[in-house]
Amino acid sequence: MDPPKRAAWATYYRVFMAHAPNTATEESPPEERGSSGERGKVSGQIEAWLEREGDKTLGGLIDVFEEKSFAVLFVVLLGVPALPLPTGGATHVFEIIAALLALQLIAGRDEIWLPERWRRLELAGPKQQRFVAGLMKLIRWLERFSRPRLAFLFNHRLSNIAFGLIALGFTAAAFFAPPFTGLDTLPALGVVLLSLGVLLEDVIVGIVGVVVGAVGVALEIILGSAVFHGVSSLV
Repeated sequence: MDPPKRAAWATYYRVFMAHAPNTATEESPPEERGSSGERGKVSGQIEAWLEREGDKTLGGLIDVFEEKSFAVLFVVLLGVPALPLPTGGATHVFEIIAALLALQLIAGRDEIWLPERWRRLELAGPKQQRFVAGLMKLIRWLERFSRPRLAFLFNHRLSNIAFGLIALGFTAAAFFAPPFTGLDTLPALGVVLLSLGVLLEDVIVGIVGVVVGAVGVALEIILGSAVFHGVSSLV
């Protein structure tokens, strides 16, 4: 190759390498493997956390996701009652923790505080594999259709207060739903979808979450009222 062409190719190579994304090698840790697009997705970030070394506790999740911890924890905690799977009574503990998170979000806290006992709560042990698998399927399906919409509405003081208030209301509805009725599913799913809307900065997903949660609350009130009146008529 003649010198002018060689110099041109050398210049092109330097410019290309300066702007090309870093690729993961065989020695890269799990959280750095895969395409940058996959790692940037919510599902990819949660999977990277599941694959990395260290504990898979509530406190570990908070330490990794930092400023995203509120929304991520709502997804993980309320994902349990949102999925149509038997929970063995674990949902009330998760819902109490989610309510505490919502109160802190309303109060304007940037960092999450939890008692040490709750920080040690296992989220990804062998017993939780079914829940994690089901939750990841939901997130991946949603990511196929979602894209940033009106992203400027998110991550502001007022929007965080609204996020916390809605999450608190739907979490309370899930907590007080009659046991073994499945009425906690829609309010919990509303919080999950709203939180994913915040993480994806997609206002449409957030609105869908609000609608789903509101329908769940309405059903809980209507059916609960019908049961109450039915029992009252028998007394």
